[in-house]
Amino acid sequence: MSFDPNEHQQVNPPTRLLMGPGPINADPRVTRAMSAALVGQYDPWMTDLMNQTMELYRQVFVTENWATMLVDGTSRSAIEAAIVSLVEPGEKVLVPVMGRFGLLLQEIAERVGAEVVTIERDWGTVFTDEEIEAAIVEHRPKLLATVQGDTSTTMNQPLAGIGAICRRHGVLSYVDATASLGGNTFRMDEWQIDVATAGLQKCLAGPSGSAPISISERAAEVIRGRRHVEAGIADGSQGQGVRIASNYFDLGMVMDYWGPQRLNHHTEATSMLYAARECARLLAAEGMDAAVARHQLHGGAMAAGLSGLGLELFGDQANRMNNVIGVKIPEGVAGDELRASLLANYGIEIGTSFGPLAGVIWRVGVMGYNTRRDAVLTTLVALEAELRRFGFTTTPNAGVDAALAHYEENK
Repeated sequence: MSFDPNEHQQVNPPTRLLMGPGPINADPRVTRAMSAALVGQYDPWMTDLMNQTMELYRQVFVTENWATMLVDGTSRSAIEAAIVSLVEPGEKVLVPVMGRFGLLLQEIAERVGAEVVTIERDWGTVFTDEEIEAAIVEHRPKLLATVQGDTSTTMNQPLAGIGAICRRHGVLSYVDATASLGGNTFRMDEWQIDVATAGLQKCLAGPSGSAPISISERAAEVIRGRRHVEAGIADGSQGQGVRIASNYFDLGMVMDYWGPQRLNHHTEATSMLYAARECARLLAAEGMDAAVARHQLHGGAMAAGLSGLGLELFGDQANRMNNVIGVKIPEGVAGDELRASLLANYGIEIGTSFGPLAGVIWRVGVMGYNTRRDAVLTTLVALEAELRRFGFTTTPNAGVDAALAHYEENK
């Protein structure tokens, strides 16, 4: 059947309050930035905007790394770019797995042709520095690839000592900070992290589609050691090392594109660049410590409210992400049906999880533009009503009262 545009209206999505693990509602200032006029990719105004974006993301990652830029694609694009550019086939990668996204790093590294070694933790727990160092000493990998905030379990892996451990043993460190950056403390240089990547659609308060990345000089040298320029834009240089297996995700070529040489690689996703710059501008203006405190305040209020409803929080609460709360689905309550009812009746979305936690927990997100008192309280009111409809007994207004008490205690 052919599509007749005259029979269909312009895209008109329903109004939703996205309180799941992401994506979230983008900040209106970000979506307004996306509507700005397009400019040619080598226009001086455009290249200056790219330089501004690099500087802003240095503030977000808390780093002096020159190679702090964007990979055009969702957060996963930067993950793949990092691993394919750092790791040659046959080299060893160590992946600590504590949830779904550790398994993702394992798969991507395997697809690159790496020899992948994993250590595992029960979902809902985190690794100690000692466990990671012992695995590094035993397996001697080239790269440690880990996740900071794994939204599948809502856990926040401590990282403050990881970079130093890696450098002590001559190992590169990569951190997937997709869901944590901007809402949880991340200090790239202080923690000696070599490569970190993120996405806009979580704490950065934007839409999915652009992936910030920061690369230490130590890691950049490894990438430059595999530098090859595609034939159609040859600059006279000779290729070095084992060629990176992806053209689009070749970080050596992406660095050439963002650098002074402006060697063509792809056509920059202009509207997404505008969005990414605005996300970083807003965070830099607020200050990263203040942004983390904002997520901690409103995430803490949501956690208090969920507990006040009589729900059991999931996982090691001492190492929970500020911005995503896991809560056990009460016995006898149809979790997916309640989520569907919450969406249909109130326009509010919360998430379930994956693997061993599918149907076991709900995941409630409080991040980015939705780190607001009204968003937290509205979600708790609606969730209480739906819990009652599904036969769960709770004290009236207990969730909202607990959240308000948290706000009062943390003025």
